Amino acid sequence: MKTPRISVLATALLLAACGNADTNAGTNAGDATNEAAAPAAAAGTPAKTTANTGAFTAWKDPPAAPAVPSPAFFSHEVATFDEPWAMAFLPDGRLLVTEKKGRLKLYDIAANRTSEIAGVPAVDYGGQGGLGDVALHPQFAENHRVYLSYAEAGEGDTRGAALARAKLDLDADGNGGRLSDLQVIWRQVPKVTGQGHYSHRILFDRDGKLWLASGERQKFTPAQDMRANLGKVLRLNDDGTAAADNPFADKGGVTAQIWSLGHRNILGMAFDAQGRLWEVEHGPRGGDELNRVERGSNYGWPVVSWGNHYDGRDIPDHDTRPEFNAPEAWWNPVIAPAGFIIYSGDLFPYFKGNGFIGGLGSNSLVRIQFDGDNAREVERYDMGARIREVEQGPDGAIWLLQDGDGARLLKLTPAG
Repeated sequence: MKTPRISVLATALLLAACGNADTNAGTNAGDATNEAAAPAAAAGTPAKTTANTGAFTAWKDPPAAPAVPSPAFFSHEVATFDEPWAMAFLPDGRLLVTEKKGRLKLYDIAANRTSEIAGVPAVDYGGQGGLGDVALHPQFAENHRVYLSYAEAGEGDTRGAALARAKLDLDADGNGGRLSDLQVIWRQVPKVTGQGHYSHRILFDRDGKLWLASGERQKFTPAQDMRANLGKVLRLNDDGTAAADNPFADKGGVTAQIWSLGHRNILGMAFDAQGRLWEVEHGPRGGDELNRVERGSNYGWPVVSWGNHYDGRDIPDHDTRPEFNAPEAWWNPVIAPAGFIIYSGDLFPYFKGNGFIGGLGSNSLVRIQFDGDNAREVERYDMGARIREVEQGPDGAIWLLQDGDGARLLKLTPAG
């Protein structure tokens, strides 16, 4: 836990931070679903680096960054999808891709063929809601289980995130498949009105525990309510039950699921080589955050933030309330973070141990340098379009999904 230095931001920066905001109150610019995407860069073109004037960190003496060639990578268009949200590689190298309207696609990279997986649960599509993340069970090769998060309709005009697991049965001819034995193993409590801030990112750790980000659904106060699992990072068993050694396990109910609280809208999570969990989340009008997630810690939303409310009301800065865990890095103007990885491959040796954050409103790929508990942005690559998802491929290539209709799947490879 650390308290960052004070950052005094000009009014111009705050105005820039909200310039792309959608019409939903309290929604970060990158959450917008109807924002026009910027023209995409041509496939196979080298990366462009853009100046970074809006990232802040408490790191006073960062180590020298390793030399990175220029350009750092080439971007290759591979396929297109409609409103993709997440992707996961199968052991055979094929790719599962979720589309928000409720479709799960199977993409065969070698054959350049896209097919569909049947049996996906019904989703509540609209706003930021629909089909969300996809993840494989750590023992997928033996049990063929996949996990899907999605927005689920409730009674009246309510909805909430849900998590389902199922067996993935692939057709013998390699052209599609279906989900069987589907079970809904977790739900947001309570379901509320609105169509934003589901979060619902899924991640397994090296011990087989399931980590789930649960957004505060644009309702603010549930993030501090221990009777709700909204605005929290949750640690579960692979069947959706609360892990027995969670910090609040003795409280029972949804409280037992909680690992950390005080979160707004987490859209990316990743473990570093030491097994520490990091997450990126949207701030309000300014104040996107990169946090190291610590056991039982409170990250302060909506009590503190490096941003302000959309109506201009001030939110106290993190340094005014030291009892809350402050971010390791934050952004004004926002980057609107989405997918997030910490690179561990060999294809890009100069990127090893670096984080990569997809930027929605910033149309960028943001590179992060870590040193212990410290983190800072070291480079920002202009991708010419909103980047929804980032994954590391089996061969160490970095894969990106753009956001929106006709979104491109991109493969990044070394320029050399």
